[in-house]
Amino acid sequence: MPIYVRGWMKSPVIAIDPDTSVSYAMTLMRRRNVHSLVIDLGEEQGGYGIITTTDISSKIVAQERNPAETTVREIMTVPVLTGSPDWTLKEASALMQKHKFHHLPIEENGELTGIISDTDIFMAVEEAGWGENAR
Repeated sequence: MPIYVRGWMKSPVIAIDPDTSVSYAMTLMRRRNVHSLVIDLGEEQGGYGIITTTDISSKIVAQERNPAETTVREIMTVPVLTGSPDWTLKEASALMQKHKFHHLPIEENGELTGIISDTDIFMAVEEAGWGENAR
C-alpha cells in the first residue's frame, strides 16, 4: 500500500503577507517552531510563495541585509505549486524534483492544510519505504 502525503506533511500552515518584514517572519517562525511560511500572493500574482529559514540565512545573512528593512517578497521562493494530501509520497517527490522545490504546500478543498518538505519525504522513506514494500 502506498504512503500518502497526508500522514507526513507538517501543519499547521502559517500564511503571511508578502510585504511582511523578514525580521517579523523570523520571529513568527521561532515562536511557532516552524521552518517555513507560506506567502499568500493573491490571485493576481498567481497563488503562493514560500520563505524558509534557509532562504533567510542564505539571502539575508550572506548579503548582510537588514531583515527589518527587507520584505518577505524580496527573498521568497516563487512560484510554489500546491499538492494534494491524497498524493503518494512518490507523486509529491516527483513534482518537487521536476520543479526543484524543497517544500510543497498541500491544498485540500481550496484551503492550505499543510506543508511537506523533501526532508519529510526522506524521513518517511527511511522509516517505511515508499509504501509498496513497507517494513
